[in-house]
Amino acid sequence: MTSRETTVNILLALLLPAAALTALLLGEAFYITLATRIAILALAAVGLNIALGLGGLVSFGHAAFFGLGGYVTGVLATHAFNMEPIAFGLPGTTSMPIIWFVAILLCGLVALPIGLISLRTSGVYFIMITLAFAQMIYYFAISWPAYGGEDGLSLSMRNGFPGLNTAKPFPYFVVVFVLLLAGLFLFHRLQASRFGAALEAARQNPARLAATGISPFTIRLVAFVLSAMITGLAGTLFADLNRFVSPSMLSWHMSGELIVLIILGGKSRLFGPLAGATLYVLFEHVLGGLTERWQLFLGLVLLAVVFFARGGLIGLLAGRPRHG
Repeated sequence: MTSRETTVNILLALLLPAAALTALLLGEAFYITLATRIAILALAAVGLNIALGLGGLVSFGHAAFFGLGGYVTGVLATHAFNMEPIAFGLPGTTSMPIIWFVAILLCGLVALPIGLISLRTSGVYFIMITLAFAQMIYYFAISWPAYGGEDGLSLSMRNGFPGLNTAKPFPYFVVVFVLLLAGLFLFHRLQASRFGAALEAARQNPARLAATGISPFTIRLVAFVLSAMITGLAGTLFADLNRFVSPSMLSWHMSGELIVLIILGGKSRLFGPLAGATLYVLFEHVLGGLTERWQLFLGLVLLAVVFFARGGLIGLLAGRPRHG
């Protein structure tokens, strides 16, 4: 990583909490919520960036894990509110740490068989298989009337975190931002580790990696599962932010949105997901207030990035990454 990129990363890391704190001082709760949305989408993209940025795995099914995280939040909170057991006498809960643990575990367990099947393919076949699995989960959700079906599921209140009043926007932003920093730290450690080097080798030359006695399939599978777990965690936060979960969180549009965030910010760049999420949400908020066709302008920016700034916003500001 170049010194320029380090400077850009530090500025990005400071910009979001500074914006949220300024909004708090001005009494503008809406902008704190906007900053929280950016942080959550960035965390979801950090998860995908492990698979896509480091492993070269273009997953079009990560909305499945994002949505599963959301439904874990909705189901557990609903059963806790109604004081009804979920199954086998297990109670619901409104405790965020417990919900996070359940969501991470469930997403890992779901990602494992999906990865075992889809990673036996590559290229467009991998994309289509991950999409197919995500669509199966999506259609299951809309045909699940016990939890809202197509209408989704509302949460009566935001779930709680020990010692904080998460019903207020700023404390909840703090929780989300700390988790985003933890996700970025994990990505950094993975990228700089021997595991990250092996994952890079599996992307560039799997035959050479296999010749060293390391299975490219296993490395990719671990990366895919880790990626799903982080994205699932972001899904729980998104459901709590909106106090609502719906099948739209499982839609292929959501998977495409996460890929767009990474491309806008910079594939495999540490703070690329945060840069991409910031650009995306600002486009949505600023241009969305002017025209319903704001995605047209986002598409033009995306085309410009693909043709003229392959490193995304981070690459444009910091230059090409330095390896070795």
